[in-house]
Amino acid sequence: MIRHGPSGRRPAVVAALVLAAGALRLTACGAPLAVTDLAADDGLRWYKGNTHTHTTESDGDSPPDTVAAWYRDHGYHFLVLSDHNRLTSVGALNALYGRDEGFLLIRGEEVSDVFAGKPVHINGLAVDSLVAPQGGATVVELLQRNVDAIRAAHGVPHINHPNYFAAVSPEDLMQVRRTRLFEVYNGHHPVANEGGNGVLPLEEAWDRILSAGLTVYGIAVDDAHHFKEPERTTKAGPGRGWVMVRARRLTADSILASLERGEFYATTGPELSGLRITRDEYVVAVAPAAGRTERIQFIGDSGKVLLDVPGPFGRYAIRGTEGYVRARIVGSDGKKAWTQPVRPVSPR
Repeated sequence: MIRHGPSGRRPAVVAALVLAAGALRLTACGAPLAVTDLAADDGLRWYKGNTHTHTTESDGDSPPDTVAAWYRDHGYHFLVLSDHNRLTSVGALNALYGRDEGFLLIRGEEVSDVFAGKPVHINGLAVDSLVAPQGGATVVELLQRNVDAIRAAHGVPHINHPNYFAAVSPEDLMQVRRTRLFEVYNGHHPVANEGGNGVLPLEEAWDRILSAGLTVYGIAVDDAHHFKEPERTTKAGPGRGWVMVRARRLTADSILASLERGEFYATTGPELSGLRITRDEYVVAVAPAAGRTERIQFIGDSGKVLLDVPGPFGRYAIRGTEGYVRARIVGSDGKKAWTQPVRPVSPR
């Protein structure tokens, strides 16, 4: 994953992802990743974005133009407006705030369904028409019906805040098909990212799914509703979680294709200055941030910490028996970042 887009509003983030042929194959979503030297491709860049945001079109406190301006002015490259069961138009907003390779609004919808009195929400990114909540006789059926409806509207689904009201379990997520994305972090304060009362932390749930042989990718979002008092911790303010997506261009098609391939990392603060994955090693470098130090942890099957080293640089030697490998960056201020899992497979 390589270079940040030329916005001029924030330092460039330069990284490389190299997938090399040889004794191991790196796989994602059950299929081998293409053998590519992305470091040599200057056409691929990093774009900062948020895929889950609300306006006064549903239950946000600010109109779409105010929301769009906040993200543009804070160095984001793309934003999905995802009001509840509402498809907010972005054409006029892109005419006003959009800039080629600078800032892009993508329309979306938070398909907001209910099962047994609990909220079950799925975002539809870049849907071409409004998707009505589909319902279902079980949580899994409800999720699948909504995912299928989003796909039918030519959108990309991601499952939102599974721990909110303990609505969606890891076992539920394991049974849903045609989606690869879920929120491993959501910045809305009541969503219980860290679990509790018998509910697994979302990162532990992620590892349970990965350890079952399924590959899903973890997104961080702010789920912002409140822009008038964004600093208050009891409000769902903006800027608390985002993704850094590596794509060829700042277009909806390019961004969403990269998300579905896992060519991104999720973060609540730490950003990367380097990322390299080969048949032999998984290397992470963290960009410096004033007042913060980091630890870099490489995670494998069942959530086992394979290696834990102080930042800003970490290197893990891949053995090929890990099941999967991903990295977690933990800042001294509690902020975290997560890279996406790859599956080293020894040749047969």
